[in-house]
Amino acid sequence: MAPRVAFVRQRYAQDGGAERFVSRALEALKTRNVQLTLITREWRGGEGFEVITCNPFYLGRLWRDWSFARAVCRDLEKRPFDLVQSHERIACCDIYRAGDGVHREWLKQLTRVRGSLGRLGIMLNPYHCYTKRAEKRMFTSPRLRAVICNSRMVKDEIRRNFGVPDAKLHVIYSGIDTSVYHPDLKTHRAEIRARHGIPESATLFLFVGSGFERKGVSALLQAMTKLPEHAFLLVVGRDKHADRFQRRTRALGLAGRVFFAGAQGDVKPYYGAADALTLPTLYDPFPNVALEAMASGLPVVISLQCGAAELIENGNNGFAGDALDVEGQAGFMRRLLDAETRQRLGRAARRTVEPLTLAAMSDRLAQLYRGLLAPP
Repeated sequence: MAPRVAFVRQRYAQDGGAERFVSRALEALKTRNVQLTLITREWRGGEGFEVITCNPFYLGRLWRDWSFARAVCRDLEKRPFDLVQSHERIACCDIYRAGDGVHREWLKQLTRVRGSLGRLGIMLNPYHCYTKRAEKRMFTSPRLRAVICNSRMVKDEIRRNFGVPDAKLHVIYSGIDTSVYHPDLKTHRAEIRARHGIPESATLFLFVGSGFERKGVSALLQAMTKLPEHAFLLVVGRDKHADRFQRRTRALGLAGRVFFAGAQGDVKPYYGAADALTLPTLYDPFPNVALEAMASGLPVVISLQCGAAELIENGNNGFAGDALDVEGQAGFMRRLLDAETRQRLGRAARRTVEPLTLAAMSDRLAQLYRGLLAPP
């Protein structure tokens, strides 16, 4: 009988990296003789797996996460799954995929850009207190048998903060379909640039991500002020304070060179329009957009606080530096103003991610499942 595996993820966001991983993992595992079930508040798309809706009432994000975790754990007591893989911080899972990294580490980075009152607010914030407790309960739970880390950075953080033994920590990079994310996306270049009024001759840097403070948009705007007039930036993603960043753009005199496109259901045309990806994130375990951009033949400029920095060799396939080093970031971007340099690094970037296929990810996951399901 095929093993029954449940995935737990609260909801689907079309532009969410974790959701794209779950979608890809479900698609990849459908051919592996595994009975798949997704437990979620809300999900759209996908076939070949059962969906169980678990959507208790809530107000605010603390109640949202707490109520979902409680409801899922109660529901799992009634269902005979062989393995439960959670993408949320719940203590009733066998496998946790640490796609959101370690909350304590994110807060450390956040305090770097907050003043004294801001740091005090972080310390006293009920949601942060709850999330840290939930994280600790999960990582110290006797039920937890394996943690899927999407980068070595996250593996080291979990081991350092919670003492989880190496035998439970498995680094499995996300997979990417290099036939879909491909340099041929350049066919969209003229259309997207024309839509936003960006000259064909401009060097276009692309930012893709939601949650602009965490993703480093403030530092990126500062870096743009240090680049010449033919350097443009296109920001794709959502943020509840997007207006604030647009006002900041105008105050810096960048209104004619920085454009906000909002969230996009399909970002592939934007990779085709761009010359490079830049993501100076304060903290990101491993953004799928880095894989997508590199597979599309784009060099990347990212931060050392990003798990994807493990793939970067400075000056070979991209650049990585501190998230708040504006001068350093501007220097990396300035080097990519040269077309020959961009093309050379872009080709190397694609070669770097070509082994990270969906099949390779599926093989690693299936190997992990087989080991956990094997009789003692």
